Amino acid sequence: MSAQTATPLSVLVTTLLFALFLSVTAHVAARNVLGDVDPRRALYVGPLPAAVSVVGGGFAVPAAVTVTVAFALDAVMFRWSYEQPPRVVAVMTVIHAAVTILVGVVLGGIALLLSTRPA
Repeated sequence: MSAQTATPLSVLVTTLLFALFLSVTAHVAARNVLGDVDPRRALYVGPLPAAVSVVGGGFAVPAAVTVTVAFALDAVMFRWSYEQPPRVVAVMTVIHAAVTILVGVVLGGIALLLSTRPA
């Protein structure tokens, strides 16, 4: 079995796609808490946690550290983007985590099912 190497382009594309995914789930979380909001604000939330996750995974940083830093940056970006009090930001961050996990599990299940289909 050959070892896979990550090219700078693959790391960039992975980070951008993960940032987009986190931005979409951030918008879902913000709509859940705040009602009708501008979807462009969610684009500010996704990139930093995505970058922390990709860099943390690339440098084998312990998951506890990576997740803690990503959650903290998620909350900071929600606060900065939506200008809400800390309690609302905390609720948005928890809902964002839940939505991200749920959507990720569903998409992962779909990918698994598609990968096992007969040829």
